[in-house]
Amino acid sequence: MSTTRFDLRGLAPGQGPSRRHVASVIDAVDDAVVVQGPVQALAAVLARLWTSDRLPAVTVGWEPVDGDADCRGLARDLGLGTGSVRELPLVRDDHGGVLLHHGRVEPATPGRALARRFGAQAHHDAAKVADGDITRIEVRPRWDVEDQISVAVVTVPLRRPGRTTGRALQVACDPARVLRDGVPVDREVQRWTWYADDRVRWRLQP
Repeated sequence: MSTTRFDLRGLAPGQGPSRRHVASVIDAVDDAVVVQGPVQALAAVLARLWTSDRLPAVTVGWEPVDGDADCRGLARDLGLGTGSVRELPLVRDDHGGVLLHHGRVEPATPGRALARRFGAQAHHDAAKVADGDITRIEVRPRWDVEDQISVAVVTVPLRRPGRTTGRALQVACDPARVLRDGVPVDREVQRWTWYADDRVRWRLQP
């Protein structure tokens, strides 16, 4: 089996790799790729493998960045460095992205942290989890169970958020900013969906 090493360790916090650069490398991979870099680098590679219909045929390894808290958290959740090759679920959105560790929907306009709120209505599966002014929505894939995401809705700063678990989150809102694994989406949104796609698996080489 041939393995390609893809070095994306130069990415700055909040910066995603160029889609063109990712495609130029990943589309030439035969059997396996080892991604070197932060969480958003791994997410970009998985997104390209998905859009090119190559999941789970290509085995994916990951070498996280030292000293990065998100990398440590995701590596722990994935059990990186333990076990054998295994197929894992994938959380996707309706704009072609992949979420591995932490997503957020927050107000698009800048302002003081305690005053920034926006109107939103959100459903997590059949449950209405937001209906009115909120501070933000936090989303995390669940790696301990299949095809689930955890959602926390913060209605008032410093107040304990409501938390739910389910497969899909749908949001309709005032203009908002979305971050996928720390990387801002390049435009404001008024609708957004994250969902654990039970039709898709990717193969991790631990």
